[in-house]
Amino acid sequence: MPLKFGSETLTHVTCARTRVVVEDASGKRAAGWGETPLSVQWVWPGTLPYDKRHEALKSFCLELAELWAGIAAHGHALEVGYEFQQTVLPGQVGWVQSPRTCRQEPMPWLAALVCSSPFDLALHDAHGILLGRPVYETYGPEFMNRDLAGFLQPAAGTRVSFEGKFPVDYLSPTRAERLAAWHLVGGLDPLDENELTGMEPKDGYPVTMEQWIERDGLKCLKVKLRGNDAEWDYQRLVKVGRIGLERGVHWLSADFNCTVREPEYVNGILDRLRDEHPRIHAVVLYVEQPFPYELEQTPD
Repeated sequence: MPLKFGSETLTHVTCARTRVVVEDASGKRAAGWGETPLSVQWVWPGTLPYDKRHEALKSFCLELAELWAGIAAHGHALEVGYEFQQTVLPGQVGWVQSPRTCRQEPMPWLAALVCSSPFDLALHDAHGILLGRPVYETYGPEFMNRDLAGFLQPAAGTRVSFEGKFPVDYLSPTRAERLAAWHLVGGLDPLDENELTGMEPKDGYPVTMEQWIERDGLKCLKVKLRGNDAEWDYQRLVKVGRIGLERGVHWLSADFNCTVREPEYVNGILDRLRDEHPRIHAVVLYVEQPFPYELEQTPD
């Protein structure tokens, strides 16, 4: 099924997969792997055609491969990746020509970070393998050369301090053996049989939300909304909530995908849901991205 979220629809995706080799002072080596989808519509919303943005992201990944391969830094994976993000990556983010406006459009910082992320993931994977330890056990003073104060700057006027603190201080020492899976309900997904058009794929997978709930025993639904049509968003939440509660769903989340321009848009929908369907409102566990992408451009 095509996945509708925000103002665009996803029908296919390219995954960037990387392999990074690290070496310690004694010459011992280890290889790690990283992967991420190049989610063009999410990381780079804009006026450029999809193909332009897609090709730019793929090309940028190839450029980053050369840069990551040339790193000669020493230290913990977190430190090496942080320095790359702070000193190398900003200078590589370029511009792409828009055929519609005849102007250049800059690659968003989010897109650059996503293109770099599989290399960073592979670096951490390789580091853990090199040390012979689960990677999450390496985020402490035994292996890191600096605490979190070397990475994070608290807001002015606060009493927050990260001196002497490490990532491991904020991680659970016990690994969870079971996690709740959130099923994504796209903006084009039919919720029940009444919404079927006959054009749905016949690939053996469920096509309605009802079918997905019944097949997989879903308990958590993430609902993609438009962010520019309050009535549609409200009715969508109501119908998803009604169908979900009837079938044993525990939680909902409302995802506006950064298309909302004013906070009152979201507040109005949630207030109406509280007043008219309090049971559905009670199971909305969180609201995701209820604001524009570039907060600096829309501070209100």
